[in-house]
Amino acid sequence: MSINANDFYSEIAAKMNASAIREILKLVQNPKVISLAGGMPDPNTFPVEDIKEITQKVLTENSARALQYSSTEGLPGLRRCILDNLAKDDVHGELDNIMISSGSQQGLDLVGKAFLSPGDVAIVELPSYLAALNAFKSYGCEMVGIPMDDDGMKMDVLKEKLIQLKNTGKRVKFIYTISNFQNPAGVTLSLERRKKLIELAHDFNVLIVEDNPYEKLRFEGKSIPSIYSMEKNGSVVSLGTFSKILCPGLRLAWILGNKEIIRKMAILKQATDLCTNIIGQLIAFEYCSSGKLENRINSNVNIYRKKRDVMLNALEKYFPPETSWTKPQGGFFVVASLPDYIDTEELFKEAIKENVAYVPGSPFFADGKGKNTMRLSFCYPSLEDIEEGIKRLGRVISKNLKKK
Repeated sequence: MSINANDFYSEIAAKMNASAIREILKLVQNPKVISLAGGMPDPNTFPVEDIKEITQKVLTENSARALQYSSTEGLPGLRRCILDNLAKDDVHGELDNIMISSGSQQGLDLVGKAFLSPGDVAIVELPSYLAALNAFKSYGCEMVGIPMDDDGMKMDVLKEKLIQLKNTGKRVKFIYTISNFQNPAGVTLSLERRKKLIELAHDFNVLIVEDNPYEKLRFEGKSIPSIYSMEKNGSVVSLGTFSKILCPGLRLAWILGNKEIIRKMAILKQATDLCTNIIGQLIAFEYCSSGKLENRINSNVNIYRKKRDVMLNALEKYFPPETSWTKPQGGFFVVASLPDYIDTEELFKEAIKENVAYVPGSPFFADGKGKNTMRLSFCYPSLEDIEEGIKRLGRVISKNLKKK
C-alpha cells in the first residue's frame, strides 16, 4: 500500500499551490495555440554566437575555476561590472552591497526568508508579481494589497493602511514594489510617489523591496531614478536580473542592499545552494566587460517596442469598447480589464478552444479580486501572432458581453 504523502508535508509545503502561470503553460503546448501568457523573452534577443565564443574561451582558459565551487556572494569581477553599470544611473555601492543570486526568484525567496515570520505583514501592489506572492506566502506572512493607477501604488491608501496596521499591532516588515513597467500591470511608479514611498517607509520604520527587472527596457518617456538611488538610510533592498537584458537560461540576478542585510542573505543562501553557478557568472562577466551589453539592450528595446505597439494597436482594433487596458512605456506586459461580470478564469476555457491563451488576473491579486482582468504578454510571440491572438481573444470576449 502506497503512503499518503500529504501526511508528511510541512505546513509550508501543504499550503503551497502550483503557479497558475506554470499550469497554463502546460495547456498551450499545442502549436496551434497562440500564447499571450508566459513572460519569456524573445529568443531572437539572445546573443547566441557571442555566448558560444565566450563559453569556449572560458572553458579553454579558465576551466578549473569555471567548473568549481565559488563564493556565496558571487564572482567579484561580475559584481563590480554590475556596480559600474548601475553607477551610470546614479546607483552606487561597494562589493559588500551586492551579491549574485540564482535568478531573481531566489532573491525574492531570500527576502522572505530574511524578513518574514508567521504573522508579519508584507505590503504588495494590487496586482503584483505572482511568483513574489508565492515566495512571501511560503513564510507564513499576511499580505496586504494596495491598489494602483497609471502612476503606480496609491500613496494615500498606503498611508491609511500603514496607520491601520500599526494601530492594530501588526508588524509590517516591508513594502514590495516593481517600480518600472510592473508585472503584471505594466505601470511605472511616478517620481513623486517614489519620494512619498520613501517618506512613509521612514515614518513607519519599514523596509522597501524594489524589484526592478525591466528598468532597462524603456520604450519611451524619461527614465526615473530608482528608489534605491533616492533613499539614503539603507532601508531599500533592490533586485535586478540578467534574464530580461541578456538571457534567462544563465539564471543570474543580483541583490543590492546595505552591508548587514547582504551579509545575512549570503548566510541564508549558503543553506540553499552554497553558491550560484560560476560558469554562468564567468560568461556574463566576459560579455559585460566586453562592452556588448549596452548595444544588446538597445537592440532588445527596439524588438520589444515593436511588439508592444502591435499589441496596443490590435487591442484598439479588436477589443470591444466595454474593455480597457494599461499602456506600458516598457517591459513585457499589459493588463486588460473586462466588465465586472466576466470571470477570466472561466473565459480562459473558451479562449483555449479558439487557440489563444492569456493569464487570468485573479492570482496576481493578494486580496483575491481581479477576476475580470487578464495579463497579456507581448514579449515572446511574433508580431503576426500578437495581432492574430488579440483578434481571436477579442472575438471570445465579445461573445460573452451582456446584450444591452
